[in-house]
Amino acid sequence: MSRFHLIAPSGYCINQEAAALGVARLEADGHRVDNRQVIARRDQRFAGEDGERLNDINALVELTEPDTIVLPVRGGYGVSRLLDAIDWQGLTRRQQAQPLLICGHSDFTAVQMGLLAKGNVITFSGPMLAGNFGAPTLDAFTMDHFWRALRQPVLQIEWPGEGPRCRASGTLWGGNLAMLVSLIGTPWLPAINGGVLVLEDINEHPFRVERMLLQLLHCGILARQSAIVLGSFTHARENDYDAGYTLETMIAYLRSRLDVPVIAGLAFGHEQQTVTLPLGAQAVLTHNARTTLTVSGHPVISA
Repeated sequence: MSRFHLIAPSGYCINQEAAALGVARLEADGHRVDNRQVIARRDQRFAGEDGERLNDINALVELTEPDTIVLPVRGGYGVSRLLDAIDWQGLTRRQQAQPLLICGHSDFTAVQMGLLAKGNVITFSGPMLAGNFGAPTLDAFTMDHFWRALRQPVLQIEWPGEGPRCRASGTLWGGNLAMLVSLIGTPWLPAINGGVLVLEDINEHPFRVERMLLQLLHCGILARQSAIVLGSFTHARENDYDAGYTLETMIAYLRSRLDVPVIAGLAFGHEQQTVTLPLGAQAVLTHNARTTLTVSGHPVISA
């Protein structure tokens, strides 16, 4: 069984019952859950004062138990306030000595990209405590892919993707689209060429998704990748004004502007059903009748 260490660097967990259910489920499976006092912590919309939330991250350098899984309670907003005070060097040294298995998504993408940019630290984009482990119904697909990613040195994911036939390889990176765009021009966005860029988001209209993708395009990031994989864009719904402009037509427009293959349809992001991806690991993507993503080089549970 594993040790889970909770952190809350972003928004206050408004659904306390979901977080408690997530803890109860982990314990029922025999896991240990530490640092649970962060669940109830609150300062305005945040999960505690800036210094408290910053300490959640910087204190990770002091964890010594092997195979510890670091899990944010939830996303929201708050990490951006902390980026210039995070102990990137200390966390990098900690990961080089004995890797923590750090997993999260949404607002936490900024920390994950900072770790990749500053120290080439691999983290996992995957479920969090309240929204996933504490969901009304625990999703078997999500849990299976979470444990596969943390246990299998060579991870293979297959899905009926949509896009051109291709074979691409490179560093797997990305996560939440809005957070990636917010890091452009900062020291916390990795400069990755020839990578496999995975993107997802929530509550963004298709034209807002397009605008963010165009920002990545105009600054040269998209054209430097070997492939782009689109995950879930939850609640990206058009309205009457759009007159046929949909997420699908937006993706078609993006493809018309790029020579890089764009593969859509991966269950990855804010939906209850999501894969877990090791960001910073090495990936090989192939798309023919189906899409296969093979990932290696990431830390895994030793026991």
